[in-house]
Amino acid sequence: MTKPEEKFRCGACEAAVFENEIRMGGKRVKLKKVAFQKRYKSADGEWKSTQSLDVNDIPKAVIVLNKAYEYLLMGNGAEDRESSEEL
Repeated sequence: MTKPEEKFRCGACEAAVFENEIRMGGKRVKLKKVAFQKRYKSADGEWKSTQSLDVNDIPKAVIVLNKAYEYLLMGNGAEDRESSEEL
């Protein structure tokens, strides 16, 4: 798996920024994407991840997703954001 460019974590919630390459109009274009997950320990003691949230996870998810959004808007990926807005 590709290593994320940046990660933001609050409690069990994590947002990670990745750079992906797509084809658009015959050209290769790099776009930044954000992956979200919540980590938890299962009954058998193994670490797992989910996208389901408990009510107390929602504010933490908002924080990490806002941090990822801020990261992309504040220059880290701004050129990619502009090219994705043209889609």
